[in-house]
Amino acid sequence: MSTQVSFLQPIWNASSALKKFWDNVGAIAGPYWYPTDSKDRAFSDIIRAWAMLFLLVLLIILLVGVTAFNSFVSRYLVDVIIGEKDFSKFVNTLLVYGAALVVVTLLVGFSKFVRKQIALDWYQWLNNHILEKYLSNRAYYKINFQSNVDNPDQRLSQEIEPIARNALSFSATYLEKVLEMITFLIILWSISQFIAVVLVIYTIVGNLIAIYLAQELNKINQEELEHEADYTYSLTHVRNHAESIAFFQGENQEANIIRRRFNNIIKSTKRKINWERSQDIFNRAYQAAIQIFPFIALGPLHIRGEIDFGEVGQASLACNLFANAMAELIREFATSGRFSSYVDRLAELSNALETVTKQPENVSTIKAVEENHLAFVNVTLQTPNYEQTIVEDLSVSVQPGEGLLIVGPSGRGKSSLLRAIAGLWNAGTGRLVRPPLEDILFLPQRPYIILGTLREQLLYPQTNRQMNDVEIKEVLQQVNLQNLLSRVDNFDTEVPWENILSLGEQQRLAFARLLVTRPSFTILDEATSALDLKNEGNLYQQLQENKTTFISVGHRESLFNYHQWVLELSQDSSWQLVTIEDYRLQKAKEFAINSPENTETKIDISPNKESPSQSEIASISGLSHKEMQALTNSPINTVRSKASLGKSITTKDGVTYRYNKDPKVLKWVKV
Repeated sequence: MSTQVSFLQPIWNASSALKKFWDNVGAIAGPYWYPTDSKDRAFSDIIRAWAMLFLLVLLIILLVGVTAFNSFVSRYLVDVIIGEKDFSKFVNTLLVYGAALVVVTLLVGFSKFVRKQIALDWYQWLNNHILEKYLSNRAYYKINFQSNVDNPDQRLSQEIEPIARNALSFSATYLEKVLEMITFLIILWSISQFIAVVLVIYTIVGNLIAIYLAQELNKINQEELEHEADYTYSLTHVRNHAESIAFFQGENQEANIIRRRFNNIIKSTKRKINWERSQDIFNRAYQAAIQIFPFIALGPLHIRGEIDFGEVGQASLACNLFANAMAELIREFATSGRFSSYVDRLAELSNALETVTKQPENVSTIKAVEENHLAFVNVTLQTPNYEQTIVEDLSVSVQPGEGLLIVGPSGRGKSSLLRAIAGLWNAGTGRLVRPPLEDILFLPQRPYIILGTLREQLLYPQTNRQMNDVEIKEVLQQVNLQNLLSRVDNFDTEVPWENILSLGEQQRLAFARLLVTRPSFTILDEATSALDLKNEGNLYQQLQENKTTFISVGHRESLFNYHQWVLELSQDSSWQLVTIEDYRLQKAKEFAINSPENTETKIDISPNKESPSQSEIASISGLSHKEMQALTNSPINTVRSKASLGKSITTKDGVTYRYNKDPKVLKWVKV
C-alpha cells in the first residue's frame, strides 16, 4: 500500500500543481477576456479583443490548410517530374506550388503580427489593472507587511509583459502545431496506417519524456527568476543608500552580498544548462527518428512497386512536418516553466493586493470621523498585526490654530499616532476625529522628493495647480532656498533632486511645499531635525502666522517654543497631556531630584499657585555647573570661568544658557 502511495504521489503533486496553475491563469486572464464587472472594461474593447483572437485562429487554420495542400501539390509535382515527364504540367504545378508558398509566407507574417498585437493590448490592460490595484487603498504601503511577497516592483515592471507575450505565443503555437500534427497524421493514415499508428505511439512516449524533462526545468526557472529578482533588488538597494554605504565604507560588504546573490543566479543557470543539454539531445534524436522512419517503412514498398515515389516523398514530408510540429510543442512546454513562474508570482501579488485592502473580519478598528478639527476619543492604538498596544484610552483634542508636540522614548509609537491620523494604521478601538485627508499635509523626517522638476516638487501632490516663477521665487526665499536656481536652468528642469539636495535642504523644500499648498492642518514627524535653530524658528513662525493647526513629533527642546501642548507617551502605553509650561516644570523638577548637586537647585512651588510666574519658571529651570558641563562636554573650569565673567553657553542641542548671579538663584538659566 505504501508503495502504491509513493508511486501515486508525484502524479497527485503534478495534478495539484497543474490545477493551481490554471486557477492562476484564470484569475489573471479572466478580467480581460471574461469581465464580470462592467466597470472593468468597455464592451467595445471586449469585442475588439475577441475579434482579433478570432482573426488569429482563422489565420492559423488557413496556414495549416495551405501547408497541407502544398504537400499534395509537392507529391503531384514529383509524379509529374518522374512519372509523366510533362513539361506543361510541370510549369502549371510549379506555379501553383509557388503561389501556395507565397500565401504561406503572408499567413505566417500576418498571424505573428496579429498575435503580437493581441499580446500588446493585453499587456497594456493587465499592467494598468495591476497598477491600479497596487496604488489604490494604499495597497503599495500595506503590501510591505506581507513577508511572502518579495520584490513587488520587479513583478510589476518585468514580469507582466512576458505573461501576455508567452501566453499568446504558446496558445497560437499549440493550436497551429496540434492542427498540423492531426492533418499530417491523417495524410500518413491515407498512405500507410502502420506508419500512422507507430507515429502515434512514438508521439505519446516522446511527450511523456518531454514532460519529465520540462518539470525539472520549471523548478529551475522558478528559482532563477527569484534569484534574479533578489540580485536586482540588491543593486537598487545600493543605489538608494549610496551615501550611507560611502560613510561606512561598506563597499566590500555590499560587494559580498551582491556577489552572493549573483552566484545564486549562476548556479541556477548551470543547472538549467545541464538539463537543457539533455532536452536538446532528446529533441534532436526524436526528430531524427521520425525523419528516417518513413524511408525505412516505405522504401521497400516503392522498390517492389507497391507505391509510387510521390507517396514516399509526401509521407517523408508529412513526417518531417509532424516532427517539426512536435519539436515546437516540446520547446514551448520547456519554456512554459518560466511562464508558469511569472503567472504564479503575478497571481500571488494580485491576491496579496486584494487581501491587504480588505478589512479583516472579527477585529476591532478605530472609527474615523471627518470634521474640521483633530481629536482622539478613547483611542487604543495597536500595531497592524494586533500584537502590541501602542497607547491606551487616548483622549486628546487639538483646537484650530494650536500646536501639539508629541514626545516620549524612542520606539514608543510617536510616529504610529501620525500613521493613525493618516489612516495607515487603524487597528484598535475608539474614535478618531480628523479633517479630510486632502486638508492635511504630512512632513516626514526624510521628505519625499518626487521624480520631476522643481516646480512639480513645490506643487506636489497638487500638480494640477498653476504657479508662476515669481511666486516660486518668493516661496523659496521664505525658506532660505533662493540659491536653488543657480543649480538648474529654470524651474522646469528635471534633475535628481534627492541626490543634489542635503537633508536640511530637502526639509526646507518640504516646508516650501507647505507654504504653497497652505493646508489647514500639518503633521510634522521630526521635520526640522536637520535644520539649525534659526531656520527651524523661521519655519514654525510661518506656520503660526498662517493660523495652521499642527502636530509635531520631536525631541528638540527648542520645539517647546512653538507649541501649546505636550503629549508624552510612556513605555507602559500610558500617556499624559499637559501644557508646555507644566511639562517644563515637571522635567525641571525631575532633573533637580535626580541631580547629584540637587542641593544647588532650589525649587519653590507653592501648591496653591495655579500658574507660576516667569521668574519662578526660570528659577526652576536652572542648572548647576556639573549639569551644564554634561550638556556641553566642556571642562568644569571653563563652565565656572564663563559663569564668573557673565558669558553665555550653548548646549549640544542648541539651547543657550547664562549664569544668574542672584544669591537666591546661582544657577544657569535659559536665555
